[in-house]
Amino acid sequence: MLENIQKPSDIKGLSIEELNILADEIKSFLVDSLEKTGGHLSSNLGTIELTLAMHYVFDTPNDTFVWDVGHQAYTHKILTGRKELMSTLRQKDGLSGFTKRSESEHDAFGAGHSSTSISAALGIAIANQLKQNLDTSIAVIGDGALTGGMSFEALNHAGDTDANLLIILNDNDMSISKNVGALSKYLTRLISGKIYSTMKSKSLKFLERLPNVQKFAKRSEEHLKGMFLPGTLFEELGIDYFGPIDGHDISILIKTLQNLKNLEKPRILHIITKKGHGVKAAEDNPLKFHGISPPSSSTNNFPSYSSVFGEWLCNTAGNDERLIGITPAMSEGSGMVNFSNKFPERFIDVAIAEQHAVTLAGGMATKGLKPVVAIYSTFLQRGYDQLIHDIALQNLNVIFAIDRAGLVGADGATHAGIFDISFLRCIPNIVILAPSSSIEMYKALNASHNLNGPVCVRFPRGKSSVEDFVTDDEIEIGKAHIIRTGIDIVIFAFGNMVEPSMIAAEEVNATVIDMRFIKPLDEKLIIELASVNKKLISIEDNVISGGAGSAINEVLQKNSIKTPLHILGVPDFVTEHGSQKELYELYGLNAKHIIKVCKS
Repeated sequence: MLENIQKPSDIKGLSIEELNILADEIKSFLVDSLEKTGGHLSSNLGTIELTLAMHYVFDTPNDTFVWDVGHQAYTHKILTGRKELMSTLRQKDGLSGFTKRSESEHDAFGAGHSSTSISAALGIAIANQLKQNLDTSIAVIGDGALTGGMSFEALNHAGDTDANLLIILNDNDMSISKNVGALSKYLTRLISGKIYSTMKSKSLKFLERLPNVQKFAKRSEEHLKGMFLPGTLFEELGIDYFGPIDGHDISILIKTLQNLKNLEKPRILHIITKKGHGVKAAEDNPLKFHGISPPSSSTNNFPSYSSVFGEWLCNTAGNDERLIGITPAMSEGSGMVNFSNKFPERFIDVAIAEQHAVTLAGGMATKGLKPVVAIYSTFLQRGYDQLIHDIALQNLNVIFAIDRAGLVGADGATHAGIFDISFLRCIPNIVILAPSSSIEMYKALNASHNLNGPVCVRFPRGKSSVEDFVTDDEIEIGKAHIIRTGIDIVIFAFGNMVEPSMIAAEEVNATVIDMRFIKPLDEKLIIELASVNKKLISIEDNVISGGAGSAINEVLQKNSIKTPLHILGVPDFVTEHGSQKELYELYGLNAKHIIKVCKS
């Protein structure tokens, strides 16, 4: 049946039985396809029936679907003419792993980060209203993403409008990390809504038979809500709440969506789904199957940078009771699982709330604690004001362990950590380190722990080529390290760019400097080497604009040094997705390109 589906309208004539058969075919197709390409499996298995029902009832691209994060929209891609391209998913020049406006007219809004869907869908709904357009704007958001503060800002605004907005809350009781907080507990209580719904319908039918009891009936309804649905959060915000219903029952989904389609005011449908639905291994371990990797021939058993950070955190916490580990819903990805088990009272997962994580750390620092915020580079962008206003301006002792710095590969532009050097180095009071290996990283973290004021340690996705990394040594603040001496050419390498620089230097006999620090730079060494060499090259896994190379250039200009500097980094346009190796090749961040520049 799936072979005959080329566009969303192709499913509209199918019976419920046929839709269920199609759902099973899509499930099998996704499992087979993702085993080859990698991608997000559990979340997509959990939204097959919902996606079919949405496309059955609504008409994209006129009606618009805004998928929060976008990693659960694979069935949507399949139904909108991209099935044959699924073999290219997350690969260079292939389909994005998220929704992308340039990819299809059916992708109403690009995604990759959490908690943006309600704001975007509300913006579309208000635009429709102003243009006297009756199309429906639909936001699909998970319970994990609903913990993001931006979601509440959007809900607060939506409740004050009469826009044609439907919010579908896909409640699978799981974000990437385990859901935490009051909202998660509230949604768990809402699941008992079946009791409420049954009692409400039966009691109101009985009361409506009696004369002059409409007011009493309404009060009874409110009383029942108070008993069984404490808080009634959404309706208090002015948004009509419906559900919860079974998110895997296509018949119920279609009937409910058809009823809600014509309401033309902000409303929320709460559905209950199961991540990994229909595939036992994924149901039993949805975290393991959240994101799966394609088969790899690599035999690299070296530790990942994330695991090096996790080991440092545990070892240091054992000797310093002030150390607190904070994460915005990324404990597994950031290597904090062991820490959370060994020091549960000092482990804080704030859910998807990066801004709160940063300022929370600041508050703790004022009381003499030593908070460490483990955060991906791409998500630190979301707490930028807090980093400036709440941490740096007050010079508070907070360490930021910035994971996935630089090009990350298959997740593409939305997850690339290529801006942090540029947006961090302009902030006063901050120290920024870029270690080149796991042992350098361990030394950098040791040094950070003994510093006063905010410190950022950025490290890439992937593995180091050093196996033994635990040490008591520290890096001297602001001092670079000469790791190879050559003639005429100097390569200033930052972080993981040291390795390709060393390979290139062997061929062209260049001097290589492991810069270690982006701020403060080792200005003395830069001036000394620039004065006695003919050509300078800087290389970083960050955008060229305002990055580490720009910082070196400022030193040269300030000291009236005219030795030419060639800056290598990510160019000024939206990056592609593909493997890290392919992207380094594409943007000239490899030994081959360094050699070419040296010889030019």
